[in-house]
Amino acid sequence: MMAVDSFAGKLAVVTGGGAGIGRQLVHQLAAQGCSVAACDLNPDSVAATAATAWALAPPGVAVTGHPCDVSDEAQVQRFRDELLAEHASDHVDLVFANAGIFGGASFVKDSREEWERTFDTNWRGVYFCARTFLPLLIASGDGVLVNTCSAAGFWATAGAGAPITAYSTSEFAIKGFSEALIEDLRSNAPQVRVVVVMPGVVNTDIYLNSRRALGLPEWDRLSDAELLELLPDHARNTLIEMELLPEDFSADDLRQVIRRMKPELQDKGFTAPQAATIILDGVRSGAWRILVGEEAKMLDEHVRANPEAPFHYENYAEMYGPLIAQAEASAVSEP
Repeated sequence: MMAVDSFAGKLAVVTGGGAGIGRQLVHQLAAQGCSVAACDLNPDSVAATAATAWALAPPGVAVTGHPCDVSDEAQVQRFRDELLAEHASDHVDLVFANAGIFGGASFVKDSREEWERTFDTNWRGVYFCARTFLPLLIASGDGVLVNTCSAAGFWATAGAGAPITAYSTSEFAIKGFSEALIEDLRSNAPQVRVVVVMPGVVNTDIYLNSRRALGLPEWDRLSDAELLELLPDHARNTLIEMELLPEDFSADDLRQVIRRMKPELQDKGFTAPQAATIILDGVRSGAWRILVGEEAKMLDEHVRANPEAPFHYENYAEMYGPLIAQAEASAVSEP
């Protein structure tokens, strides 16, 4: 696999660049001398990302923000045409197909519209980016296509009572597509390599942004019944065991916990800047498969050792115990 000596002087495309890992990829690429064209469903957030990244970038670097729904091929093509014009380029060097949302948990009870919107944004967003930008990556002579899925691409459940069918199906599709492209590109477009990125849980606003993308109300606008229904049994039991909620808690109790925990969790745990750094280091090294975070590594290890592991819920406490202990030790050691 081809390594990347430096991102300086290159032109990168980042989808989902308005928040989370995408925003951090834009910032870090620009800081390293790479011009970036970022897109996002939210035009205000991607404009803010572009402005802050450009302001901190070295001379000669250009960063542009573009509104785009990656599930719509025509919009992806319009994004391509806009960035080529604004960056005065006939090629791109790197494409980070990073945009994604979380929804359509249940194939059985959730709406078909939500399920398909989730699948289309995640899978078709990657597919349309590959179709649209591959010729421009070939033209670069040394292109890299970076497809982001997640650990849900090999671990198809979030635990007992927590199906993630639309999200996981899309992630399996991205992983399989990326792996299938390795030999295809090697045989037919050796100027380009593909990378598949698989993060575990990262502390971002993907849940809130996903609800907006799906046209769903934010949690503080839900009725009592709707709010309580959103909390899966395993999360409910965890919050009770942690004594954050009483056993007979009400919707108001849950709202108070959410309001209290959100600021406390901000910038805690495994963060988007850390994830972006791991991804860029992996791309630079020439890796084709990048596991992001200890959770992703742990889940990968378990499913390789035992393909049935995701469906043995009694093992979850044993699996996550070391990670929780590590996080608690880290929190205690922080000033």
